[in-house]
Amino acid sequence: MHKPAIRLAGLVFWIGICYLVAWIGSLVSPGMAPSDWYDALNKPAWNPPGWVFGPVWTALYTMMGVAAWIVWDRFGMKATRAALAAFIVQLGLNGLWSWIFFGMQEPGWAFFEIIILLAAIIVTTILFFRKNAVAGWLMVPYILWVGYASTLNGAIWLMN
Repeated sequence: MHKPAIRLAGLVFWIGICYLVAWIGSLVSPGMAPSDWYDALNKPAWNPPGWVFGPVWTALYTMMGVAAWIVWDRFGMKATRAALAAFIVQLGLNGLWSWIFFGMQEPGWAFFEIIILLAAIIVTTILFFRKNAVAGWLMVPYILWVGYASTLNGAIWLMN
């Protein structure tokens, strides 16, 4: 474990990097950027209302950041290199999805990308569980949401 000031800085860093990715993705997402294209898409009946996404993603990004911080705080960078590298990879894939789906308006390519993202999240979660159970459990809601988002992305792709 690190000194208190370093621990706090680490927590701010890990949550902040998650929020940075969220902000970058939001630049092309409905709600932040108007999207006649998205509004015109056929969507399944189980597509949630738009207002759900902000609170859900805020909670998920916070839990992800805390999970990464726990792993980093308990073991340091050297002992968690693989777990934190996997975390950064899945975080990059997370941000990329918004740009493929909304920015490029390619739900088919986004579907393939989100499947890779889901696999990367699962790998990250397994690596986190190996270090700390709380960190692993903090990632489980993220897996469930991205699993749901994958089916939603796939349905939108097929319907359009």
